Amino acid sequence: MFHSKKLEEIYGELNCSEKGLSSSEARERLEKYGRNEIQEGKKISPLKIFFSQFNSFIVYILIAATVIALFLGETVDAVVIFIILILNAVLGFMQEYRAEKAIDALKKLAAPKAKVLRDGKHIQINADELVPGDIIFIETGDKIPADARLIELSNLETQEASLTGESVPVAKEICILQEKAILADRRNMVFTGTIVTKGHAKAVVVSTGMRTEIGKIAKMIQAAEPETTPLQKKLNVFAKWIGIFTIIIAAIIFVLGLFIIKDMKIIDLFLTAVSLAVAAIPEGLPAVVTIALAIGIQKMAKRNALVRKLPSVETLGSTTVICTDKTGTLTKNEMTVKKIFANGKIIDVSGEGYLTKGKFSFSGKEIPAKSIELLLKTGLLCNDARIYPSVSGDPTEAALIVSSEKAGILKKNLEKEYRRVDEIPFDSERKMMSTLNAKGKEFFVFSKGAVESILKCSTRIYENGKTRKITASDRKKILEMNNKFAESALRVLAFACKESNGKISEDNLIFLGLQGMIDPPREDAITAMEKCRKAGIKVIMITGDHEITAKAIGKEFGLTGKIINGVSLEKISENELRKTVEDISIFARVNPEHKIKIVKALQANGHVVAMTGDGVNDAPAIKKADIGIAMGITGTDVAKEASVMVLTDDNFASIVNAVEEGRGIFDNIKKFVEYMLSTNLGELLTIFLGIILGMPLPLIAIQILWLNLLTDGLPAVALSIDPYDKNIMDRKPRKKKEGILTATSFRRMIAVSFVMAVSTLILFKHYLPDEAHARTVAFSALVFFQLFHVLSCKSEKIPFFKNLFSNWYLLGAVAVSVAMQLLIIYTPLSFAFKTAAIPASEWVVIVAVSSLSLVYREIDKAVTNRVEKK
Repeated sequence: MFHSKKLEEIYGELNCSEKGLSSSEARERLEKYGRNEIQEGKKISPLKIFFSQFNSFIVYILIAATVIALFLGETVDAVVIFIILILNAVLGFMQEYRAEKAIDALKKLAAPKAKVLRDGKHIQINADELVPGDIIFIETGDKIPADARLIELSNLETQEASLTGESVPVAKEICILQEKAILADRRNMVFTGTIVTKGHAKAVVVSTGMRTEIGKIAKMIQAAEPETTPLQKKLNVFAKWIGIFTIIIAAIIFVLGLFIIKDMKIIDLFLTAVSLAVAAIPEGLPAVVTIALAIGIQKMAKRNALVRKLPSVETLGSTTVICTDKTGTLTKNEMTVKKIFANGKIIDVSGEGYLTKGKFSFSGKEIPAKSIELLLKTGLLCNDARIYPSVSGDPTEAALIVSSEKAGILKKNLEKEYRRVDEIPFDSERKMMSTLNAKGKEFFVFSKGAVESILKCSTRIYENGKTRKITASDRKKILEMNNKFAESALRVLAFACKESNGKISEDNLIFLGLQGMIDPPREDAITAMEKCRKAGIKVIMITGDHEITAKAIGKEFGLTGKIINGVSLEKISENELRKTVEDISIFARVNPEHKIKIVKALQANGHVVAMTGDGVNDAPAIKKADIGIAMGITGTDVAKEASVMVLTDDNFASIVNAVEEGRGIFDNIKKFVEYMLSTNLGELLTIFLGIILGMPLPLIAIQILWLNLLTDGLPAVALSIDPYDKNIMDRKPRKKKEGILTATSFRRMIAVSFVMAVSTLILFKHYLPDEAHARTVAFSALVFFQLFHVLSCKSEKIPFFKNLFSNWYLLGAVAVSVAMQLLIIYTPLSFAFKTAAIPASEWVVIVAVSSLSLVYREIDKAVTNRVEKK
C-alpha cells in the first residue's frame, strides 16, 4: 500500500526517482503495464447489429407471409422477397455499423492530457501514456490522470466525491500513513478522476488503468447504454405514429382489395399490403440521424471544435447569443509587455511574442534595466509559467518571464537563488497572487495582481532605489497611468514586495510599479464576429479586464453596445439585468461567478446561450448554458467536464464554425426526413388511390420492397452528408422549439406525394390492359419520381441545377439506383420481379412525367423565395 511507505521505498519499488523517467523507460513500461485507461465494456458485435435489423413486428409479418407463399407454391415471390429483406438488413447494418465507428472515433479525440517530467523536461502528453514511476504535475482545476503519491505540494485540496462520496474538498499533506488507513483518509495520495480544487503539487504515479481505485470500481460496473439524442427520441416517436398510420392504411388496402379487385389472390394482396407497410415505415431514420450527427461532429473536430455530446449538435444550430472570454479566444493569447511604469517614468519595451530579444527605452533612448530590476524579479518569482522548452502556463505570466529575460534575468537561475517556500495562489476575489521566497536565511514576499488590489495592500513605494511612504498623490498617479495603459488596450498588472519573518502575508507591501502588456486580436475572430452579425447571433464579450481596456479591444471587433462592470452587475437584480442585457455588449471587470447571472438573464429572455470558460469557477455557468464551451489549451479539466464542446485551439472563430456545422447538420437531417416521408407517402397513396379507383394493383409486393431498397437506401444516406448551403450563416437562428418538419415541410410533402401518386396512376391507366407492361412503367416512374425528388431536396432555397455537382456521393447513389432498376427489367431477373421490357420511346415519357416532382419543388422554391424577399 503506497500510502504507508516512505518515498524512498516507493522509488525503489517502482525503479524510478524524483527526476522522472526517460522516454525509452516510459515506452518499455507502457508495453508492460498497458495504457492508462479504463477498459470499455463489451461492445455490440457486428453480428448482433445485423440480426437487430430483423427485430421489427412488420418484418416478422413479412417473413411469415414469405413462408406462407412458399407453402402455396409462390416460390419465386418468396425467394425474391427474402433476398430483398436480406439486402435491406445489410444496408441497415452498414448504416448502424458506420455510425458506431464514427462515434468510436469521436471518443479517441477526447483524450485528456497530463503534465509530466520526461527526459528531465516538463512536457504534456496524453494521459493514457502515463506509466507507474512517472513524475506528474497537477494544479487547480486539473483532473488527476492516475493514482499517485505526493512528493511536493502547496495548499493542495482535491474533490474526491466520485470515489468517497464526501462532498467537502480534502486537504492533502506530505506524510506517511498507517497501512489500514481507509481511502478517504489517504491524505498523501491523489486518485484518478478526482479534481484539484486548490493549490498545486508534484507526485509520483503508482497505479494506472484498471489498477487504479477508479479502475477497481469500473470492473464492477457494466458499460453504460449509448446515449440517445432528443432528436432520435422525437424521430422514434414520429416513426411509431407513422407506423401505426401505415399499418391501418395497409389493412384498409387489404380489405378494400378483397372487395374491389377481381381475380386477385389473397396471398398476393396480403403480401402487397405488408410490403407497403414495410416500405412506408421509416425504420432507418434513427440510424441515418446518428450517421449525420457523428460525421458532422467529426467535421467539427477538424475545424477545432470537439463536441462531447451528440444532443448538443441540435442546440448549436439555434444559438442566438455567444458569451465569449477575451484572452486567447478573441485574441492571440501571445501576451507581450510593451510598457512599464516605474520610478515615475513610462518605459517602452521592444520585441514581439515570446522572443526574449528586446530593449528598454525612455523618451526614445535605450536605458539599462538595472533601475527596474526589482520589479522584473518580482514578476519572475511570483510566477508559475515556463517558456522552455515550450510556453506553458498563464500567457500573462509567460510575458513577465520574457520581459525579465530581455534584461538578462533568467528564471531558472533566480529560482535557485530565491527558493519558493510558500504561496497564496491567485483567486478571482482577491485578484492577486503572492509567494514567500527564501534567500539564504532571509525571507521575502513577492506579489502581483490587479492595480487596485495591490494598491490596497501597499503602504510604501519603491522609487529610484529608495523606499518611502506611499501618498494619495502617488495612488492617484498610479491609477491615472493604469487608465492610460488601458485606453491603449494594454492589460496592466501591478507588483509589490516586502521582507518577511518567514511567514506569508499580503499587508504592508512596497509598491514597485506596473507592467502593461498587449494581446493582439485574432484576424479570423474579427471575420467570425462579422459572420455572427449576418447570422443574427449576438456576441457578448466577458472579461476581467478594466472597462477602458475592454472598450478598446471591443471596438476592434465592432462591439459598440453598452459596457457594464462587475461592481454594477453585483448591485442590479436578475430582473433588472434581464431588461438591460439586450443592450449590453461587454461585461468588464467581472468575476467568473457573474457569468451564471448573465446566462440566466439571457435564457429568461428566450435566448439559446453559448458560454465559454476555462477556470474552475467558470464550470457552473458553462453547465447552465445551452452550449457550454471549454478551452482545450488553457481550460481546466473541471471546465472541460462541465462543457458539451471543447475548443482545441481556444479560438472564437471555431465556435462560429461549430454553429455553422450545427446548422448544416440540422438542415441535412430535415432534408432526408422530408425526402423519406414524402416518397413513402407517395407509394402509399399510389396503391391506395389505385384500389379506390378500381384499378388492378399498380405495384406488387416484390416491386414495393425493391423500390424501398433503391430509394430509401443510398440516396437517403448520401443526402444526409450533403454540403451545406453557402448562405447558411446569412439567416437568423432557427427557433429552439422548431420541429424537424414545419408546416411548410408538411405542405410540400403532401403536394409531392400527390403529384407522384396521380401521375403514376395516369401512366398505369394509359398502358392497361397489359398489366405486366403497365405495372413496369408505373414501377419505373415511381423510382424516377423519387430520384428526381432527392435532387431537388438538396436545398430549400437554391435551384437544383446550381448545386447539382456539389455532392458526388448523391449523384453516384442515383446512378447506382438507375442501373439496378434497369437490371431487373432487361435481364433474366425480370421474371422474378414480374417486369416487362420497356421500349426507349416510353422511357422518354417516364422520365418526362417523373420529373414533375422536381418541377413542382423548384417552382415552390422560386415562389417561396420571392414571398420571403417581399
